[in-house]
Amino acid sequence: MEFIGGKLMEILLMSYLAGTKAIVEKYLSKMTDKKITFIPTAGNVEEYTGFIDEGVGMLKELGYEIEIVDIAKYEEEVLKDKFLKAECICISGGNTFYLLQELKRKNLTEFLSSRIKEGMFYMGESAGAMIMSKDIAYSQIMDDKNVATELKDYFGLNVFKYYILPHMGEYPFEETAQETLDFYKDKIDLIPINNSEAVLVKDDGYKIVKEMETE
Repeated sequence: MEFIGGKLMEILLMSYLAGTKAIVEKYLSKMTDKKITFIPTAGNVEEYTGFIDEGVGMLKELGYEIEIVDIAKYEEEVLKDKFLKAECICISGGNTFYLLQELKRKNLTEFLSSRIKEGMFYMGESAGAMIMSKDIAYSQIMDDKNVATELKDYFGLNVFKYYILPHMGEYPFEETAQETLDFYKDKIDLIPINNSEAVLVKDDGYKIVKEMETE
């Protein structure tokens, strides 16, 4: 990873945003602004979206002003302007394939990748973490790829060379997360995490941070 504009890339990837409050608070402590652009788009095709409300509520409790931006509902130029001005973008969980489809429909993958590499604060929850990898095909056991009817390939943002595997041992993903681990463990470099852990990607490496260890 390289320095661009004097800032080093540093991103935070987790399974469950609301379950990592102390980690998030510490990570965001260097922000000069108190505004977060929050992307709930991956939840558009999910029956249960309570985790989105929980994540937004947690960020508000920490004192941040949240602008909710569903990328499926905005034009490309509007979205690029918002992404360009944002000091922090948080992409919530849901269906990884649908999320990637919508990012690609608005030509945002390279744009977002560039903003992250320039040092913009980025938090990715579940699907928002998985799209940071080179290829999201490994999420097909956990996610229904058929909801993304316009997605032509599974190439992700390729910001992080490892592959986040969220929700290990967590209901209702115990079986699908384990199946993913068993099937892909010898094929790609997976980083399994549970709902109270996050991966802090910084400089040329990463570390797994546990919620109880941030105090």
